[in-house]
Amino acid sequence: MIVRDEATSAVRDARDALLELSHFVHAHPELGYEEFLSAEAVAAAAERAGFVVERGIGGLATAFRATKGHGDLHLVFCAEYDALPGVGHACGHNIIAASSLGAAIGLAAVAEELSLTVTLLGTPSEEGGGGKIDLMKAGYFDDVHAALMIHPWPNERLEATCLAVDHFDVTFTGKAAHASAAPFEGVNALDALTIAQVAIGLLRQQLHPGDQIHGIVVEGGSAANIIPAHVVARYMCRSVTSERLTLLRQRVSACFEAGAVATGARFSVEELGSAFTHMECDRDILGHYRDAAESLGRRFDLDDAGAPKPTISTDMANVSLVVPSIHPLLAIPTNGAVNHQPEFTAACLGEAADQAVIDGAIALAHTAIGVAQDQNLRARLMARS
Repeated sequence: MIVRDEATSAVRDARDALLELSHFVHAHPELGYEEFLSAEAVAAAAERAGFVVERGIGGLATAFRATKGHGDLHLVFCAEYDALPGVGHACGHNIIAASSLGAAIGLAAVAEELSLTVTLLGTPSEEGGGGKIDLMKAGYFDDVHAALMIHPWPNERLEATCLAVDHFDVTFTGKAAHASAAPFEGVNALDALTIAQVAIGLLRQQLHPGDQIHGIVVEGGSAANIIPAHVVARYMCRSVTSERLTLLRQRVSACFEAGAVATGARFSVEELGSAFTHMECDRDILGHYRDAAESLGRRFDLDDAGAPKPTISTDMANVSLVVPSIHPLLAIPTNGAVNHQPEFTAACLGEAADQAVIDGAIALAHTAIGVAQDQNLRARLMARS
């Protein structure tokens, strides 16, 4: 209990700095791989807290590693800070960044006593690019025994169903022509996309449970009186496993091909970032998180009632298949709003959001302490070295 008290005191002593950081990141929404202000704000805050900070790691300008302690058990807290286009921090990454920093500060206060190496890893572009995957490929998770983070959500949940997901752009290329005088001279790229969209809509009846397809039109032509020669759509496909996702992509690709065949247009596909996998949470670490969160007054009634898990996708899932990990959902009051809505953006700032930062930091720090003191779990994690 003494080490938990020490960690709690360290987090509470850092309260003003953590909340200032959360507010700053919220006020400066930046898209993936372009989070220059936010990444520097988090890295600088870690530096002021006594961490040794390496910036620009893995060839990523907005990634960093902040480390404290030299123990044999290496625990990582992942910080996210990218925003969404148009709606800003509608997924609460400002809370994630600040709570992960707070957890690292709390755990670092007892790192020597528990023989820990504590790392705060700044991971850019969770909303599509996959900064954690980039860092994993660059070796920054190789010597890690466990990775932890929390994610704001309208409800308290121990875990979500993380679907494997691909992000990609589809480009149809046709031939421009005067839409009134000589439409027969053109090849309509927008028609090709429309046919593909209809085919995808019809395909949905045959999708397996857990399969999802959604997309937007990025470019749909230049003028109403010109046959569109260049059209771009951005799509995501999700499924319960990477293997199922591969099969889904084959069927969706056939829909795009149908549009091209029917109109005479050409199509090409550009993959965006890395594919996200399904997630496998570590049950033992998650048990320690539950104990820590409940000690702060958090309740998991929906989990206990067997309510369906929410479906999300995250690059933390890829990490979980390599390093024992958790990604619980931390409740903030949203008045009915859900993630990726402007109302959720507003809910990520204010008194309740501030409390979530502190609760999240303490819960994660106490989780890590529980892991370090659980001799069987510690031995299992260390055996991975």
